[in-house]
Amino acid sequence: MKKLVKIGLVLMMAVMVVACGNSKSETGKNDDKKETKLLIAISPDYPPYESLNTKNEMEGFDIDMTKELVDIMNKNGGNYSYEFKQMSFDSIRSSVETNQVDLGISGFTKHDEWNVEWSHKYNDSKQVALIASDSKIKTAKDLEGKKVGAQVGATGETCAKEIKNADVKSVTDVKVLVETLRTGGVDAVILDYAVAKNYVDNAGFKMIDEALLEEENLIISKKGNTELMNDVNKALDEFVGSDKYNELKEKWGA
Repeated sequence: MKKLVKIGLVLMMAVMVVACGNSKSETGKNDDKKETKLLIAISPDYPPYESLNTKNEMEGFDIDMTKELVDIMNKNGGNYSYEFKQMSFDSIRSSVETNQVDLGISGFTKHDEWNVEWSHKYNDSKQVALIASDSKIKTAKDLEGKKVGAQVGATGETCAKEIKNADVKSVTDVKVLVETLRTGGVDAVILDYAVAKNYVDNAGFKMIDEALLEEENLIISKKGNTELMNDVNKALDEFVGSDKYNELKEKWGA
């Protein structure tokens, strides 16, 4: 009887040693590593990348992409969680630069003068003009001298200001811009191609399919936060090369 008890104790100790020695979960996540909660700034007024649905919940390509990236980062040995912080597009850059948030994900295009870390690209895009369904505007040249709307701080604002003699109306919220276009307050709105196409497909507008600017979409973090950005870039490279990436691109039309 004692012999059986001793054998049982030995087996229990062996199981405990194996359990203690397993520092990673089956997903590769380091269970002993302190969790890092990422605060991610996002401007949910840019469908199909990010917007609010009828339940006031955020949805879009960037929302789904973030989940995939964090999952990959954790699979690769990280211990990350995340929370979105809604803010206007033009305030995200300063919030990242001053370390109020960890990442900015809102279809950013690289600006060398920004004091931030830039990720690898996750999408190719271009800036185009969204116009009313009955507009007489047919080419980019026809925008000259017209009232042109753009989002404050976005690449589209830069493009709009480069249009000869254009009367540029800069607004923080893209939804307000589009409504202003609908009511005739502006003749065109400069937007990312996927965003403009979303309004063409779902809201009855037209667009000039002529690139005012070719660009790439990137994620930003505070300058010097290279450890986080390295993790993001490794996850991005894996994500962009995956079937899931193509699935989400098709799902959202991004």
